[in-house]
Amino acid sequence: MSTCVFIQIRCKPGTTYKVAEEIALREIHSELYSTSGEYDLLLKLYIPESEDVGHFINEHLLVIPGIERSLTTITFKAF
Repeated sequence: MSTCVFIQIRCKPGTTYKVAEEIALREIHSELYSTSGEYDLLLKLYIPESEDVGHFINEHLLVIPGIERSLTTITFKAF
């Protein structure tokens, strides 16, 4: 079983397309959207059960140049 997380990403000005391209190349995401508002990208990904959520995000995503800030929402099976 994997953990589904949604991550909102704020990019440094002028880097959104480069950040999105790098995420796509890493093939770690389930879905990736461009958004308007406080954050520039919305990413849905599934983290393997054997991985720590924080370490996975830090090691696979937040090392991408151009990411200024992120907001992670962890989901739980409720029904």
